[in-house]
Amino acid sequence: MPGQLNVLLAEAGVPYDIVEEMEEINDDFKDTDVALVIGSNDTINSAAEDDPNSSIAGMPVLRVWNSKQVIIVKRTLGTGYAAVDNPVFFNENTQMLLGDAKKMSEKLLEEVKAKPL
Repeated sequence: MPGQLNVLLAEAGVPYDIVEEMEEINDDFKDTDVALVIGSNDTINSAAEDDPNSSIAGMPVLRVWNSKQVIIVKRTLGTGYAAVDNPVFFNENTQMLLGDAKKMSEKLLEEVKAKPL
């Protein structure tokens, strides 16, 4: 997966020097105002840490649920590749934006640009 991720980042023009490894970023979420998650499920699933009976128990995950607010952009509330429900979707600090990731991202950007500083 790291190789695939590097290809995706390169295609998107994301410089490697600003990308942090999971173990480097996880402690920062507790000090994060908003975590924007686009098209993810298993890699942000708290069941990996909270449910020892989960099929993804022990899998490394990004602890976005520790952020003050979590905004998740996904096409549906469906399960991911591991076919495991994600409790993060239903946390009080989580908002779901259901729809096409590109269109939703463009709408978010428009809204942010329209807001005065």
